[in-house]
Amino acid sequence: MKDSNVRSLIKGISWRIIGTIDTFFIAYFYFGDFKLAAPIAATEVLTKIFLFYLHERVWNLINWGRISNKSSHVRSLVKGISWRFFGSIDTMIISFLYSGNSLNSIKVGGTEVLTKVGLFYMHERLWALIKWGRIYNLQPGEIHI
Repeated sequence: MKDSNVRSLIKGISWRIIGTIDTFFIAYFYFGDFKLAAPIAATEVLTKIFLFYLHERVWNLINWGRISNKSSHVRSLVKGISWRFFGSIDTMIISFLYSGNSLNSIKVGGTEVLTKVGLFYMHERLWALIKWGRIYNLQPGEIHI
């Protein structure tokens, strides 16, 4: 079982909506400024859809944790942790570029580790229930979009 490219893209967009809302509230909490939280969250829409898509495509090559053509709970958790590592670094960099405040930028990224691993896990479990965009019994040389 594999995921189609379109499934990975739609999955990335749905996650980004959740992640952007979370980032906005966390950035607002630490910086206390709507005019700073909004561009941080908005910039993430661009960077993280691309990064998430790459993350999904790499995980698509890894069969570990797939049981009976379905992702296991442990696979979802490990994917969430691996994604959060890259996502939090991206958030810290973006926050610092807008604010110039390294301490609060680290706090924003650190807080995301707590909130987003849980949110990502729930997102993964929901997508595990959706069969749309799954490719079963892919033949050698066969390409699906």
